[in-house]
Formats: sequence, structure tokens, C-alpha cells
Amino acid sequence: MAAVYGRARWALRIPDCRSLKDKRRVVHGLRDRARSRLKVSAAVTDFQDDVQLAEVSIAFVSSDRTLARSLLDRADAMISSDPRVYVLETESEIY
Repeated sequence: MAAVYGRARWALRIPDCRSLKDKRRVVHGLRDRARSRLKVSAAVTDFQDDVQLAEVSIAFVSSDRTLARSLLDRADAMISSDPRVYVLETESEIY
């Protein structure tokens, strides 16, 4: 059985943030929720110095391609449904 690797990233706009502290609260909440609910590695990967932009990325290893696709779909739904953010761009791959 071969390992399946999945990754995804979301470029986000957070319009209500007025400071980096506000942004951190939102972005770290998304990152921590992905880690705890989906059991994936998650990180803030770009736009650290921009108050209203952020990029969140996840990565994981699975034993099944169908399970990997389901996990990516659940992650996308979780990020996209957060009312505090607008998804500007998303990208995902399974290897």
C-alpha cells in the first residue's frame, strides 16, 4: 500500500482586521481548528506583515486517495465557511 500525500493552501482576505493582533486571532484560530478537527499539519505560510491578507496551508499523509480527497474537501469547507474571511484563491493537490 502506497502512501498518499495531500496539501492545500488558501489565500485569504480578512476585511475586519485593523491590526496584526486581530489578524493573528483569526488566522491562528483557523490553523488550530484545522489541526484539532482534521488532524493535519497546518501553518500560516504567507502575508505575515499584511493586516488584511493571510495564507493558510495544510499537509497530511493518508493511506487512501479517497480519504485524502475527502479530507481536502472538509478542510476547504471549514475554511470557506468562516464568516470572518474571504477566500481569494485556493489550491490543493494529492500525490
